[in-house]
Amino acid sequence: MDDVRAAGGAAAKAVADAAKETIAAVGEKIGVTPPAAMLPEDRQSLLALHREARRRRDAAPLLSKDRAEAAYEIERIEIQVARVERAMDPPLV
Repeated sequence: MDDVRAAGGAAAKAVADAAKETIAAVGEKIGVTPPAAMLPEDRQSLLALHREARRRRDAAPLLSKDRAEAAYEIERIEIQVARVERAMDPPLV
């Protein structure tokens, strides 16, 4: 029975990984940002992405498309950070 569960878990992970790759490829092709599920699950990686997005936002001219895209990316990252922090035991926030 444990072998069946392990095989099912492995198959589910393979399907999820394939779905993430497909979503990323399609999003890249049509210029759409992938969903929050595509962001890292660890706080340190998210904070590094947040720093980079802030740097891009601050370097972009006011009222530019690049600045708006960076601001949106910051928003997505902050939401993911909040999810990760709430899931901690005990919650960080």
